[in-house]
Amino acid sequence: MNLNLLPDLALFVQIVDQGSFSAVARQSGLTPSAVSRSVSRLEREMGSKLLHRTTRKLRLSDAGETVYQHAQQMLEAARQAIDSASSRQTVAQGKLTLSVPKAVGRFVIHPLMMAFFHRYPQVDVCLRLEDRPLDFIDDGIDLALRITDTPSPGLHGKPLMPIRHVICATEPYLQQHGTPYTPQDLRAHCCISLGETPADARWKLRREGKSETVQTYGRYAANHTAVRLDVVKQHLGIGSLPLFTAREALAKGDIVQVLPEWEFISSYSGDLWLLWAGDKHMPARMRVMIDYLSETVPTLNAGSTEPAK
Repeated sequence: MNLNLLPDLALFVQIVDQGSFSAVARQSGLTPSAVSRSVSRLEREMGSKLLHRTTRKLRLSDAGETVYQHAQQMLEAARQAIDSASSRQTVAQGKLTLSVPKAVGRFVIHPLMMAFFHRYPQVDVCLRLEDRPLDFIDDGIDLALRITDTPSPGLHGKPLMPIRHVICATEPYLQQHGTPYTPQDLRAHCCISLGETPADARWKLRREGKSETVQTYGRYAANHTAVRLDVVKQHLGIGSLPLFTAREALAKGDIVQVLPEWEFISSYSGDLWLLWAGDKHMPARMRVMIDYLSETVPTLNAGSTEPAK
């Protein structure tokens, strides 16, 4: 076995994952020709073509597919070896990659990071804000935050807080257009919804076991909670928001909750789970982040949303 080819195998996995020689060259600090020579060495050693290259994209050959799968396993074994050593460290250090939905990342996790850095000065954090679930191995994720009632089998984790939704408006808007007292009153208002599907405009509310569905109308819809919050604050209408997005504006009195005795039912709901792929050989940096988020995130859900007197 030619051990000198191990770096070439690692680079080969990056090339396949990125789909580009130039992208890998930029990330690795190499020239594109050096990356190309690395693949040529592998092909020469193995006596097979691994990649079919065109001007637009790369495609694996049958032999390349086999090599890629084994090289991925090699890299994962190397990562586990490193993690097994770092799990014995008493001081948390190194880089941690955390996958989190965009709105949760912006309003829940990002505000907590500066205190984390002060507490753990040797841990670096890469926050991946993506609404699609990322793969722990393929995307190099250490920890993931996901909103779900049923976490994926095979993952370890814990729920941090429930995701509640509220509908809100400004006092000036309500003074001009009237305050809704029943869900059906919402028909007469401009309602700002998620807007990803037609069903997002059909608002469902529940009170004491009774549910009502209202077909709402609005001049504006946006699938980003910060945008909906901003539009509500500009007095355009009544908006649906996760409580973690609306909490600060509610506490300041910038907006008020509409139909507070009714629970707003959203498809974007459940518990916020902190998940990881395995408990074995967990690096110290992962343990401290799990402990930190378990300590700090639940307290965010306990604060008052009433404006200061």
